[in-house]
Amino acid sequence: MDDATQLDWIYGHERERPDAVWLSQPMGAGAMLDLTFAAAMREVRCMAAHLRSLDLPAGSRVAIFSKNTAWWLLADLAIWMAGHVTVPIYPTLTQRSIRAILEHSEARVCFIGKLDGFAAMEPGLPDGIVRLLLPLAPKEAAREGVRTWEEIVKDGKPLEESPRRLPDDLATIIYTSGSTGEPKGVMHSFRTMCAAAAFTDDLGFNASDRMLSYLPLAHVAERACMETPNLKVGFRVFFAESLETFPADLRRARPTIFGSVPRLWQKLQTGVFSKMPPGRLALLLKLPIIRGVIQRKVREGLGLDDSRMFITGSAPTPPELVHWYGTLGMELDELYGMTENFALSHYTRKGEGRVGWVGRPAPNVTAKLAADGEVLVKSPGTMLGYYKNDALTRETLDADGFLHTGDRGEIDANGALCIRGRVKELFKTSKGKYVAPAPLESALLAHPDIDQACVSGVGLPQPYALIVLSSGLRARAETDRAEIAALLEHHMRETNTAFDPHERLDKLLVVPEEWTTENGLLTPTLKLRRAIIEERYAERIPNLLEREGRVVWMDASAQRP
Repeated sequence: MDDATQLDWIYGHERERPDAVWLSQPMGAGAMLDLTFAAAMREVRCMAAHLRSLDLPAGSRVAIFSKNTAWWLLADLAIWMAGHVTVPIYPTLTQRSIRAILEHSEARVCFIGKLDGFAAMEPGLPDGIVRLLLPLAPKEAAREGVRTWEEIVKDGKPLEESPRRLPDDLATIIYTSGSTGEPKGVMHSFRTMCAAAAFTDDLGFNASDRMLSYLPLAHVAERACMETPNLKVGFRVFFAESLETFPADLRRARPTIFGSVPRLWQKLQTGVFSKMPPGRLALLLKLPIIRGVIQRKVREGLGLDDSRMFITGSAPTPPELVHWYGTLGMELDELYGMTENFALSHYTRKGEGRVGWVGRPAPNVTAKLAADGEVLVKSPGTMLGYYKNDALTRETLDADGFLHTGDRGEIDANGALCIRGRVKELFKTSKGKYVAPAPLESALLAHPDIDQACVSGVGLPQPYALIVLSSGLRARAETDRAEIAALLEHHMRETNTAFDPHERLDKLLVVPEEWTTENGLLTPTLKLRRAIIEERYAERIPNLLEREGRVVWMDASAQRP
């Protein structure tokens, strides 16, 4: 069926594989719930019928505000079956951002699911919005008149027909603020979302695969790389219960395909090092007789022994980290894309990995560089535009259909792409030279004890870096500062040798706090909010740069509320 959408795909699984286990959801205290296609789709049909009973205008916006659970996916399907549009909301946003999205999208209904700190976020829900509670929703979300998924499924009658949606119907509005600015509503149709099904054929997804869903479903990556391929081929999806149980969740799922962001790949590495010192592990991996045994044991410990594909993206992956996983027989393949093209842009095919490169274009994707080096991409996944913002749409999509990504890049003779940083992130030193922060940050992050880095230096003779140390090094900072400073300075000097003189770092400024989404210093996809980070420490930086030494600590008292 040439005009098939996600609904057509799931109807096929419901019809042809009713008893196959589809979704596996932790329910707390070690309990697991396995939902077959038949059982899950009965719940979807009951909820779709309930949404229809609300008599909303066709195409109404319905929000999903929840961490990843089986019911996030089921709510998405119910919204589409009822003829409406899904508006995902990150489960870590502030009440201000939640309200801005719900009001801008004009959402009429909001599904509330598994959340932490709901009391602080609840004021972001506008008065008058219809609330529906998903299983595992916070107890404080329950109130008189608010219906739950369980009671609707128990008492309701499933929708008997299988409604279809037209490929060019609006399917979702995904809000993204990037590293600066107010949230922008990226509109995607069923057609642009289904374009991500290219991953299923090109990367060999099949019904026997398993994935662990833990990256936010509110973000395009999880919907493009997990949800869309899953609805197409119907593999089994496991869900993570919590950050604390993540290692056990991963071992339970034993995914055949696993993707993550560089920061989590680093944390997994740290977990391995906590059980075996890196020097000893490196030595054992050099011994041909036992190398295979060690590789297998490490991967079994991670829960990745059945994985045939390891994907990394969202930010540059330090080359040393890529190499380290390579010694375990795990090739980290880069994926590059944006919310605006539903992540369908470039990715690394098996065996084509090159450190620092994000691979060739996906099928039917064309890329080129603008005169200033900006990467321009034309993709079947390109958005319809920004909701209620025609001017920004015209700035971002040119007359030829190319998306202006804002990234600077390099394209080789085979079409492979290397990202060199953001066009607007370039800054000029007092010497009149331009510096791209991303490559320097990636080099710094190669050190296992540097968790986060932000390079700046506008108008200064040389750039500097704000860095966040690993929790282990932060704990030693009060007693071992001289030793730590020597270690960091050595790493900075080695880093500098790979860069031109005008790019070399003059100082490392060690900040006393971690940058998180909760304190507003990272985006929900864990990208740096550069302007906010720089503004947070702006008053202290001049004094720190004047101090002696190449590594300088910022006292905890310097933190701003």
